[in-house]
Amino acid sequence: MAFSINQFKVGVTILMDGQVFQIMETEHVKPAKGSAFVRTRLKNMRTGNLLERTFRGQDTVEEAFVEQRKLQYLYASGEMYHFMDQENYDQLVISSDVLGENSRFLKDNLEVLGFFYKNQVLNIVMPNFIELTIVESEPGIKGDTAKGGNKPAKVETGATILVPLFINIGDKIKVDTRTAGYVERVN
Repeated sequence: MAFSINQFKVGVTILMDGQVFQIMETEHVKPAKGSAFVRTRLKNMRTGNLLERTFRGQDTVEEAFVEQRKLQYLYASGEMYHFMDQENYDQLVISSDVLGENSRFLKDNLEVLGFFYKNQVLNIVMPNFIELTIVESEPGIKGDTAKGGNKPAKVETGATILVPLFINIGDKIKVDTRTAGYVERVN
């Protein structure tokens, strides 16, 4: 369905140049002279890149119907990752190209949100915070709890992140998946 620039709202997904974009910001402008236009900030649903685009009054775009589904991570085999659709229990195979950096924090039975367009996976959104166990790290030195400083540590998924010096092997930590940063130690 084609719609005009008057119908642009934050959160609407559109099809433009063969790609699916989500409208992140809109600004309707009606100058004193000339025709109205809309400045938009668009997010590519596949790559996550942001794009600024101006649409004139006569422009129309196609609406893209993007479906959200809850998925559960099962296992990986090479560069392919297996998920289960939580609604119909179908198994989906998603390549590492689609997952990108998200694959380094996938652990068994983790629930993620998948965005689909015409039954093609556009993107996977991880939970903002996950709890992981430290499996490899240099030992902490007594007295380093008050002093600032970080050291690299490997978590159960195989990712390496920077943690404070007082974190040891076996500790559970909370990790922010958006920044790949340490948040806090979990008991």
